[in-house]
Amino acid sequence: MVDQDSIPSRKWASGLTGSHGNGYSVSADDASDDIADIYNQAGDDYASYADGDPSQPFSFDGAHAYADRRVWAVLEAKLVDLRASGAKSVRLLDAGCGPGTWLRRLIVRAHALGFSSITARGFDIAQAQIQRACLAAGNLSSLPGVNLTFDVADLTDRLPEPDSSVDITLCLYSALSHLPVERLTDVSAEIARVTSGHFVTTVRPVGSTPTAFVESVENVRRLKHDHVKDRCEIDLGDGRHMAFGFHLFTAVELRSHFARHFDVEDLRGLDLFHNRFMPDARWNPVSSAHDSHVADELDRLERTYDAILEFMDRATHLLLVARGRRGLTRESSGRA
Repeated sequence: MVDQDSIPSRKWASGLTGSHGNGYSVSADDASDDIADIYNQAGDDYASYADGDPSQPFSFDGAHAYADRRVWAVLEAKLVDLRASGAKSVRLLDAGCGPGTWLRRLIVRAHALGFSSITARGFDIAQAQIQRACLAAGNLSSLPGVNLTFDVADLTDRLPEPDSSVDITLCLYSALSHLPVERLTDVSAEIARVTSGHFVTTVRPVGSTPTAFVESVENVRRLKHDHVKDRCEIDLGDGRHMAFGFHLFTAVELRSHFARHFDVEDLRGLDLFHNRFMPDARWNPVSSAHDSHVADELDRLERTYDAILEFMDRATHLLLVARGRRGLTRESSGRA
């Protein structure tokens, strides 16, 4: 069930360091609080901006619609394969779940596929996002066999899940990029410890287009990313100032962090062309019917170039799909 009355509050302490423009240093806790504050203050519109209309989770019409559809195709295929193998129960974990949209998608689909037991947990650094996730997922608790919880927690903490207990672990979009690079080895090892099935993550590559995270980039007055310090500063049109740690990945680097603990099944760029060809209602005329041909051609181009290294690092997102070695070892032992 979704525990909406008792959401634990825990301080996020990642070891992230940086400095303000006036020269004084930022402690790890201060930097952590910066990130939590950004997503706590994001407002109710953030879920729509990040994942599309929360009331229609499978419409995939948000700012990252093309990437979302590609990610969902991977996740749905993993659920279908697991059910086809004879599994009647599934355990899901969403690390950095935000408003919980992806976990809700998985639960709804798993229930439709006939899983009789669905255990799912989402956690995030931002308490406001966890509160939104609980409210949005309230009706799922009435589904038979569903055990869903949301927590405020830190990606760098030890996970409460037992060894090799999770069938699908998610960590999507900006969650990993907010961590200090030196913590990624430990984080990947901990995720691998609990994941018997598949791990799916997306991050921003070094050649990606700018983002304002909680707002459309059109609402930005000033944006600067310091690649040496892995620190981003944004001034929004409404006067808000955001400064926080953020790391942009190369495809080779992302693979290296997780290949130590997982068998990487797939690594590719998402949205090389679609965002760059999207019309802007403030400037372009209404699209005509023949634009469907352009969309088909863009899709062909995406699939032609999305696994070529030089293009991957210029995509909007990098997608990594990996298989837990603990699960492989267990299955091999069972067959033997």
